[in-house]
Amino acid sequence: MASNDSNNRYNQRGVSSSKDEVHQVVDKLDRGCFPGAFCKVTNDLLTGNKDMCNVIHSDGAGTKSILAYLWYKETGDASVFRGIAQDSIVMNLDDLACVGIWDQVVLSSTVNRNARNFPGEALASLIEGTEEFIQTLRDFDIDVSSGGGETADVGDLTGTVAVDSCAVAIVPKEKIIDNANICPGLSIVGLSSSGQSTYENKENSGIGSNGLTSARHEILSPHYRQNYPETFDPQTKEEFLYCGPFRMQDKLVNSSLLIGEALLSPTRTYLPVVKSIMSKVGQSILGLVHCSGGGQTKCMRFGTNVYHIKDNLFTPPPLFQEIQRVSGTTDREMHQVYNMGHRFEVYCKPEAAEEIIALSKSYQIDAQVIGHTEKSIKPDYSNHLTIKSDHVELHYG
Repeated sequence: MASNDSNNRYNQRGVSSSKDEVHQVVDKLDRGCFPGAFCKVTNDLLTGNKDMCNVIHSDGAGTKSILAYLWYKETGDASVFRGIAQDSIVMNLDDLACVGIWDQVVLSSTVNRNARNFPGEALASLIEGTEEFIQTLRDFDIDVSSGGGETADVGDLTGTVAVDSCAVAIVPKEKIIDNANICPGLSIVGLSSSGQSTYENKENSGIGSNGLTSARHEILSPHYRQNYPETFDPQTKEEFLYCGPFRMQDKLVNSSLLIGEALLSPTRTYLPVVKSIMSKVGQSILGLVHCSGGGQTKCMRFGTNVYHIKDNLFTPPPLFQEIQRVSGTTDREMHQVYNMGHRFEVYCKPEAAEEIIALSKSYQIDAQVIGHTEKSIKPDYSNHLTIKSDHVELHYG
């Protein structure tokens, strides 16, 4: 899954799109009662019911919180952290959706902050944003509740703020979506990450919460390196730190958004769409993939003996185009790091694709068949991926 270029720009910033070193460890551990599922699913250890199972999932907003910090420092607008609360929650909930969970979920949040740089008004905005977003989900019949959380003042550990969440659910085993069922002969429907859905109050750039370490350094100018040293790792070479041409208040080309607004677009949740799709055509769906860490290569971790072919991707939204233009990042790395236009995939029987697309568009989220699956042609029949477009053909795995 990893790029052959171990010196790519993403790695130079101390991060990994493939997380190979993590998977080398965790893939040897117990994989739960559905080893091929998107999230680990365990037997019901909480109540002991043999027909139920438990899922506990942790994720967060990542370094996107640093972008909110920069916006706050330059504008004094603490409300920006409401979007960071959404980022942290969605990164959990949309992973849970991939195993069929979107109701009766309990959330807990952890905020690690440097109190000098992240004062009370910013913390209040973050907490209020959490409650507001949970209420928005309830308005769309997504049953999620807050179970409280923890705020830790750890100035020695973080220069700004880190926002993480944990989600817990107890569900019937019969309701679990198992991505082990992804097989040859399926259509892959992609749900767009950009635009404005019926449940969003502004245009979304599509960035989500992955790849923001590279995104902010590629597109923001040395001004931020010079004025906010608390926002980067001093071990990183200067040539990879805030090496772009823009300030947060500059306009993004071919977009109505400012650069900062585009980078800070709250991570879109697909829960209302996925719940509707599963209720209407669930019997035709074999798997769901949240294109988070690993971008367009995430899919290779699911299914058995599967050749994923993506030959009809969305045109990358303006922010991704601008990141690549100013940085010179290769097509190969862009597709490993960013979602490039769609952040959720539905693996379905071909005859169900058009109805899935129509259901997504009813929420004003564009959707299209972005590819299909075939039988692996590798000598060991391992999963692999080809991405094709008019100007590039990329092979992974």
